[in-house]
Amino acid sequence: MVMDRVSDRAFEFSVVSATPLRDAALRALGAVFWTAADGLFLACVATDKAVRRVGAGTQHFLADVPGSLGVAAVRAGAFTVERRAPLTALAVILVGAGIGWNATAPAAVPGRHPLSATHAVPTKLVTAAVTIRTPRHRPPSAPAPAALQRELSELAASYDEPVGIAVSDVTEGWVASVDGQQAFPQQSVSKLWVAITAMDAVDQGRMRLDQGVLLTDDDRSVFFQPITYRIDKDGYQTTVDELLNKALITSDNAANDKLMGMVGGPVAVHEVLQRKDIEGVSLAEDEKHLQAHIAGMTWTPQFRPYGAFEEARGRLPREVRDKAMQAYLDAPYDGASPVGIVQALSALKRGELLSPGSTDVILGAMAKARTGPRRLAGGLPSGWKIAHKTGTGQDWRGATYGINDVGLLTAPDGRTYAVAVMMPKTHKPVPARLEFMQAVSRAVVGNWQAERRTVASLRGSEAVRGD
Repeated sequence: MVMDRVSDRAFEFSVVSATPLRDAALRALGAVFWTAADGLFLACVATDKAVRRVGAGTQHFLADVPGSLGVAAVRAGAFTVERRAPLTALAVILVGAGIGWNATAPAAVPGRHPLSATHAVPTKLVTAAVTIRTPRHRPPSAPAPAALQRELSELAASYDEPVGIAVSDVTEGWVASVDGQQAFPQQSVSKLWVAITAMDAVDQGRMRLDQGVLLTDDDRSVFFQPITYRIDKDGYQTTVDELLNKALITSDNAANDKLMGMVGGPVAVHEVLQRKDIEGVSLAEDEKHLQAHIAGMTWTPQFRPYGAFEEARGRLPREVRDKAMQAYLDAPYDGASPVGIVQALSALKRGELLSPGSTDVILGAMAKARTGPRRLAGGLPSGWKIAHKTGTGQDWRGATYGINDVGLLTAPDGRTYAVAVMMPKTHKPVPARLEFMQAVSRAVVGNWQAERRTVASLRGSEAVRGD
């Protein structure tokens, strides 16, 4: 273990000494310094473990992403302690501990407002999410490749849990799918529709990317929301462009919620979806309200302090959580079908939804996404590119409710496929989930390679015949 290696070398302090007395003094100084440094290191390890336990949302993020800013700093501090860089180690550890404390301070610290038990009392669940229209059958120019459809069906069957898959050739329009018309929980995939609505407002001149936006304590959301760390007593001055990029690249919930509010809320997003003929896609509310309903609560401003929502959720009776999670699974408030998603992604890539400049903004941000690097992207070989959006839901009783990755996979020759993989509820360990998504990507790559071989063979035959 790293910690053991640090302890074993706690009293090593290799310095060339001119005199025995100076050598002894330096050794004593080294013993004192590294004893203190290793103590800080152990504190960092404890902080790292504590951060990992703060809520299901943070756990999911850390499982798929290299880590939050605070955790990254803590690990960097530990690394520098190992390498015996004294001043750098102390500086990085203290900064990392400060960031971690700011992000995960318990409710009892000054400035935090403890919740009374009454705020954890469950309230009526949302039971009337906006109805999802079933996507119309748009006749493709060619049927989906039989081999690809067969492979996707086999993959879904072997996973042995409900999954939804859809793959579409952006140019030819064919769609291969498994349970592709069913509505699945989107989770943060829905941030894509908010971003498209925002860029539609930009295209219409009702919003500018450089437009100033002030974030205040009222804009705090749930789970992952690092942009709110910048809010001080005067708020945080940002722009529409930063909000959009934070929502798509790092899946910042507060950035998404603010952006949704600015465009007019869920009603405005639905209006754009209908006007753009995006079918099979819906969302009921912003992240903070959605996540509260999924847990069996109603959002209240007292959930704004970091950790307050998780604290209140943790006091709910198990039967309340069971009922709430099952209600969400039966009729997802943010439901979308895999086929609806890949058709929308294809239309976006073809430039049918937004202006060329706005299309580039959305696709550019999706290409920089930092979440889910080992989901669909993990199954792509060198030379392939991906622009995608992930979604990760809450954990309950050993299962995750909503694990998704949707995006555009582009081959080395420029051919692009829209792909959606959605898991409504899975008990599988993280490696199994990732392997499944990667297998779908490999199936898409295999289909592309087979088509290239077919084209090359036909061209070879034509050359032999002299056609």
